[in-house]
Amino acid sequence: MKALIAELVGTFAFVFIGAGSICTDSLTSGGVGLLGVALAHAVVLSVMISACMYISGSHFNPAVTIAIWSLKKIPGKTALGYIIFQLLGAIIAAVLLVIIFPNDAWEPVFLGTPVLGPNITFALGVLVEAILTFFLIFAILGTAVDPKGPKQLSGFGIGLVLLFDILMGGPLTGAAMNPARAFGPALISGGWSAHLVYWLGPIIGSLLAVFVYSYISTGKKD
Repeated sequence: MKALIAELVGTFAFVFIGAGSICTDSLTSGGVGLLGVALAHAVVLSVMISACMYISGSHFNPAVTIAIWSLKKIPGKTALGYIIFQLLGAIIAAVLLVIIFPNDAWEPVFLGTPVLGPNITFALGVLVEAILTFFLIFAILGTAVDPKGPKQLSGFGIGLVLLFDILMGGPLTGAAMNPARAFGPALISGGWSAHLVYWLGPIIGSLLAVFVYSYISTGKKD
């Protein structure tokens, strides 16, 4: 239960600050900007990973949990519990954002729900989210999961992935890389446009990262 609560709190913080930064950007007519939104996501994730790493492993993301489960590092029952509490944390965050922000700030951006940019089709959206999530999971495996990795730097390194992913992919797909990050705000705001992108892309990217990292970290060199 302690691990489940840690996952709820970490995901809550991530969605509250991340989606909240987009609502604040709307409220201030662009005062936060893409860099500010990227920094908000990166910093909150870095801090919460460091705070909860030794309680739950700091997943805060169904795609991360699926990746760790695929490596058989957690049982299926634990993975399901993590995902449920991650989604619950995201929903609570979205509800509080509705309470805090005026309607004319959050309604235009659907509470910070990620959306596809101009000329980005469903298939392209899945591709972009898969690539961005690949980088995220690859960094997680190399810093936080691999016993040889620098765990003390994992929060910082993983947060930086969010920073560069959002700077590049934010205008394209919203750079969610996290089904819970999309689900909570979408559920409360009704912003379901192309929502499946934010499940398919991150899950595909996470499993691909597991495959590639497992191969290069255990495969024999020629």
